[in-house]
Amino acid sequence: MKIIVQKFGGTSVATAEARHKAMEKIIRAKNEGFAPVVVVSAMGRKGQPYATDTLIDLVKSIDKEIEPRELDLLISCGEIISSVVLAHSLKAKGYPAVALTGAQAGILTDDNHGNAQIVNIDPTPIKKYVEEGKIVVVAGFQGCSSNGDVTTLGRGGSDTTATALGAAIKAEFVEIYTDVDGVMTVDPRLEPEANILKDITYKEICEMAYQGAKVIHPRAVEAAMSGHVPIKIKNTFSDAEGTLITDRAAARVITGLAHIADLSQIKVVLNEEAIQMAKVRVFKLMAEAKISLDLINVGSDSLHFVVSSEQAQKALNILQEAGFDARVRAGCAKVSIIGAGMEGVPGVMAKVMESLDKAGINVLQTSDSDITISCLVKEEDMADAIKVLHNAFGLNQQSDREENSE
Repeated sequence: MKIIVQKFGGTSVATAEARHKAMEKIIRAKNEGFAPVVVVSAMGRKGQPYATDTLIDLVKSIDKEIEPRELDLLISCGEIISSVVLAHSLKAKGYPAVALTGAQAGILTDDNHGNAQIVNIDPTPIKKYVEEGKIVVVAGFQGCSSNGDVTTLGRGGSDTTATALGAAIKAEFVEIYTDVDGVMTVDPRLEPEANILKDITYKEICEMAYQGAKVIHPRAVEAAMSGHVPIKIKNTFSDAEGTLITDRAAARVITGLAHIADLSQIKVVLNEEAIQMAKVRVFKLMAEAKISLDLINVGSDSLHFVVSSEQAQKALNILQEAGFDARVRAGCAKVSIIGAGMEGVPGVMAKVMESLDKAGINVLQTSDSDITISCLVKEEDMADAIKVLHNAFGLNQQSDREENSE
């Protein structure tokens, strides 16, 4: 039997109308000969009685400090409610279904409450119900540690549940349903001429996520990639084809753009004789303070790096208290272009810099890897930088199958 995994996010299960749309997708797959294994996120928003935020507020009204074990037990409830409601709705339509918690679905994790890692999945329980002809509805975002405690998987946890299950049960593919028609070349809120990508590689979608695109969590993609399971990003509320994520995609130099706002650039000027030791000390101080660094540039007598604006003052204080000449530039943003096809292609950086320069956008710092070029700009220039680069590489008008070459 051909098993597929279908994951529905919070907006897809929040209302009776949305659940009806989700069930249409599930029933269609069933009628096409697939055995759907469904993964659901929590339903509801803050203020509604079954919403995760409402449950957290209830407990915090007693005491702000919640033990991580108890917090995981609490916040796993939203997905369990969604799974029961959807399974019951399917049964009411005449389709046998069963709701499972993460533990009941065989998902074993470590005991890192709040951000647990999946260590093993026993596919036996799910396969048993599938063989009985039932639609399995699994509560996403959760699992169970070896000592029997409920754990949660952190950000993107339901996506990770879906793709990890897909790999474990050897699914034909995993469908991630959301409220957009697929992966777009750039955030459409900043660039109205953004286009839907027909396909994208695992590597590219991971990099877009790392660089700020809120599409699918990299951990979820990595789980699918390890099992060679294709992912389809689709819209619950339309019949759009969506975006296929596999290890191969159309030939393109640039696939898309991503951005991260609210950053600060820190410059450390080194005037000491033991400059190398000073460089090491700077990075050790930041590591000890658990301050995450990005866009690290190491010069002969200075260092530049970027931190989130909320950590900027803390970083500056630590460095100055340690005797370093440190300065901060607030109000920055990172704009990145991503494309597996840029590897080994000359002139991509030149095109980036030329395009931004013509638009009067000052680049404060850059970094690059095999498939990514990132530019630090003033936050006030971020939207213009995105538009300029989106146009420069033809992402605003190209057919997805055309190569945006030099």
